[in-house]
Amino acid sequence: MTQTPQVVIIGTGFGGIGMAIELKRAGIDSFTILEKGTEVGGVWRENTYPGAACDIPSPYYSFSYEPNPTWPSRFSRQPDIQDYLKRVVDKYGLGPHLRFGVEVTAATFDQGRWQLDTAAGERITADVLVPATGQLSRPAMPNIPGVESFAGPAFHSATWDHSVDLTGKRVAVIGTGASAVQFVPEIQPKAARLTVFQRSAPWILPRPQVEYRPWQRAMFRALPVTQKAERFAFWLLCEVLSLALVDIKPMGRAVAALSRFQLRRQVPDPVLRAKLAPDHEPGCKRGLFSGDYLPALGRPNVSVETAAITEIVPEGLRTADGVVHEADVIVYGTGFKATEFLAPMAIHGVDGQKLADTWSEGAHAYLGMAVPGFPNLFMMYGPNTNLGVGSIVYMLESQARYIRQAVLRLDGRSSLEVRADVAEGYDRRIQARLARSVWTTCSSWYRTAAGRITNNWPGTVSAYRLATRTLDPEDYHHTAWESA
Repeated sequence: MTQTPQVVIIGTGFGGIGMAIELKRAGIDSFTILEKGTEVGGVWRENTYPGAACDIPSPYYSFSYEPNPTWPSRFSRQPDIQDYLKRVVDKYGLGPHLRFGVEVTAATFDQGRWQLDTAAGERITADVLVPATGQLSRPAMPNIPGVESFAGPAFHSATWDHSVDLTGKRVAVIGTGASAVQFVPEIQPKAARLTVFQRSAPWILPRPQVEYRPWQRAMFRALPVTQKAERFAFWLLCEVLSLALVDIKPMGRAVAALSRFQLRRQVPDPVLRAKLAPDHEPGCKRGLFSGDYLPALGRPNVSVETAAITEIVPEGLRTADGVVHEADVIVYGTGFKATEFLAPMAIHGVDGQKLADTWSEGAHAYLGMAVPGFPNLFMMYGPNTNLGVGSIVYMLESQARYIRQAVLRLDGRSSLEVRADVAEGYDRRIQARLARSVWTTCSSWYRTAAGRITNNWPGTVSAYRLATRTLDPEDYHHTAWESA
């Protein structure tokens, strides 16, 4: 007798919600979504720092089948993005499938099924496991001596402490990545003194922000094609820019010229401008979009320090030149542990095989989703699916559609395991393509100790959509489990 497989999804960001919607649209109702937090949102629940927003236009950074004509602006902020996810959850009736406050600590494939252990000691069984925990869920702290010795408040931007009033304080910001570019202009007017510690200057590009007026939102509702046109325009722009990272490297010179033009226009001080000039080619670090970050760094109460931090002391931060920079508050804008996929969960596959051992030299997965030896495990936002430019939501939609095909091929008493030769061949092609990309010159940012690039997708989102459009059953071992 055929039975529907029980699917467990971990995470309620765009990946987990998108996967659940795909199952619903296919008529599959036998799934549960586990979330360690108290509400949906993923990174858009956790990251509440001042100015938190998406740097991909909202018409593009949303599900293609669920446009939102009420976006308040082109680059919407965190509360609006989380509200969008909540509305989508309500519209598709996902509430009954949600379980909050459940943190999965381990998953073991045993006798044809996945056995999940939670932090509360519960055991949950699944036929298909879909981790959708993303690459940006675990903040990374710098390895600086004396971190615990600082006398004042200190926190990571991803866990912003809103109880700390920065008004009139001396604030030290460590890091100049995507989060810092957003929160620095927000906190600069409040701080008595703001010191930004920069290891490497990012490429900053203009951010064409637009606050949508009531007539525009009315137009989007009445004529959805107008919003689709804006989505298409930014999709096309991102596709072209992504080619600059792999296939059309000279295009990077145009990106660099635009960034340098903005730097000259917004930073008149030649000394500061020299500090803020990137020393690497475009693409080595993620390009950032902002219209107010560079001007904020030129304000009288702001200084940019490029000397390496050697120690944190109770009164502040000591740099390699011996200077102690006094601070009342430290904010770490030091990014995430993006290469530690699925951590800290302990994943065991066939015959107790540890996923951590399989990935000892760097994570890899067929199409970023499936790993030999781990049947019925399909990841969302897995290895080599991150984007240098473009909407990750588009990639997640592609993955959800592919995984839905896998679920439809299962009956609750069988498993799909990607063939080792298929996965290895795919990985060789991906790494060879990455070797031709701009990222090969950026080993300190992208490569593992073994020389692998584990995060980035070497192509356009359209190429990925085509690669994942149809699940080929010949790529998998389809095994029936008598004892399941």
